[in-house]
Amino acid sequence: MEKSSIPTSGRHPGCEASAGIGHWLTIGISVAILVFFYAWLPRYGGGRTASAFGWLYSAWNPETDYEHGIIFPFLIAGLIIYQLKAIRASITEGSAWGLVVVLLGALFYVVAYRTLQPRVAIGALPFLLWGAALFLWGWRAARLIAFPLFFLWMSIPLPGFQQATVGLQHLSAQLAHYGSALFGVETVVKGTDIVPVNGNWKAMSIAGGCSGIRSLMALLMISAAWAYVAKVSLWKKAILFFAAVPLAILGNALRLTSIFVIAQYGNPDWARGTWHDWSGLALFYPISLFLLLCLHSVLEGGIPWKSAKRRQIRRTVVTTADPNPFQPKS
Repeated sequence: MEKSSIPTSGRHPGCEASAGIGHWLTIGISVAILVFFYAWLPRYGGGRTASAFGWLYSAWNPETDYEHGIIFPFLIAGLIIYQLKAIRASITEGSAWGLVVVLLGALFYVVAYRTLQPRVAIGALPFLLWGAALFLWGWRAARLIAFPLFFLWMSIPLPGFQQATVGLQHLSAQLAHYGSALFGVETVVKGTDIVPVNGNWKAMSIAGGCSGIRSLMALLMISAAWAYVAKVSLWKKAILFFAAVPLAILGNALRLTSIFVIAQYGNPDWARGTWHDWSGLALFYPISLFLLLCLHSVLEGGIPWKSAKRRQIRRTVVTTADPNPFQPKS
């Protein structure tokens, strides 16, 4: 009697194929639902004519000091791609707790829909996506993808955020006043105005945009992503992130100081016009990112060029040393 060709153990190949199709079908339906509620359904903004994504895109503007918001989608995608290999290797059996997280995100969205609060709707999206990842791929993969997803929270403009710039305006004015004095430029601070004592340039005002709040938020975004990919311990990652605050204040003070120095010794119109508009890219970000790199190197154990030199010396010593000192020489 011939043996049956039906497997006696394990899952049938047809069952595995059906499970795979069901897996991707679940993902496809979930994506379609998210696109409908976030990219198509008009509910928010003036006249309730904007979708949640439409409102967020319109909120990335100079008035909210979130012009850098357009970078977030690309940065989030880059962080996920950076961990993609590890995520794939960490996929295990899904957890039912993921459904609890998805329901929590759905509850937040319902609250946002009923109260016309687009910020709450956008804030709910990471819960929906992370909960789905937890349900489909398990805890290990979900842990790796958590930061890139919840990183979206930093892209949401906060209400009344501009009021926080007042203190920064006064601080920036004082720092620029002392910084200019180092180069022989005497000034008087009147509120947020910088008035020259001796000079042919008119008084300049530290407006909300010049307070450094835009640069601070952009640098916080960069430092958060930097800390995520840095191969250091958690407390060192926290230092890298929060270091953006003093670095942004220092970098903005140097930028303002350069404007006043150029106005004193060079062309005042060019200083308050062209250099004011381009000094952020030409001066602030290079200095701030270099200082952040130096801090990262110190936290890792040394200045980059010195660490590289020490590694080269160790490599040379190992190469020239006797590979087996216990073997008798002929």
